[in-house]
Amino acid sequence: MKETTTTTNLPQKTVERLSQYRRNLLICYATGKTNIFSHEIANILHITPVQVRRDIMLMGYSGTLRRGYDIKELIAKIGEIIDSKNSQKVCVIGAGNLGRAIISYFTGKRTKLTIVAAFDVNPDKVDRVYAGVRCYHYDRLKEIMKKEKISVGIITTPASEAAKVAENLVICGIKGILNYTPAPVNVSSHVYLEEYDMITSLEKVAYFVKQGPTPKE
Repeated sequence: MKETTTTTNLPQKTVERLSQYRRNLLICYATGKTNIFSHEIANILHITPVQVRRDIMLMGYSGTLRRGYDIKELIAKIGEIIDSKNSQKVCVIGAGNLGRAIISYFTGKRTKLTIVAAFDVNPDKVDRVYAGVRCYHYDRLKEIMKKEKISVGIITTPASEAAKVAENLVICGIKGILNYTPAPVNVSSHVYLEEYDMITSLEKVAYFVKQGPTPKE
């Protein structure tokens, strides 16, 4: 409930968890719940209450012993920390099944982060609109990025194209890339890169399933 200072350089994992906190807090708030304790957040995300309290303290925010955290205030505080003051625009490179699914899922989820364009080389996809997002020919990447002031790119192309796409995005002035292909890419140090490999994630889950039930703490 009390605010202190705003931390601008949070650890990557903390930022990731703050996004997860907000997503679940929004669900709780929609049910009419107004306050929540750290152990309740921890149970939802399968982490420890200590970790939750540490993350929230890093934002310069605290709750009360009697009522916990004010959900509405905490949602707003997380937004202040991880959202930009001005809206950031995103593009998706590759309008295949995954690219279209990402567009459809994300549209309308955040007011300060918006997918405004998709790109593909397939003439059957160019000039079509998916969930309100127009798909342009990949040849127009630089033009549209400049026009729309796009700062974040999501790569959902075949793995063989990922490195070249990342290179072109950097040349066009991209500031951040989320790579959904299994092919690793290299970017300049001034570009933030996040790589998500679904095969690796699935293998991780399968490994722990093979190990048997997780011991209760």
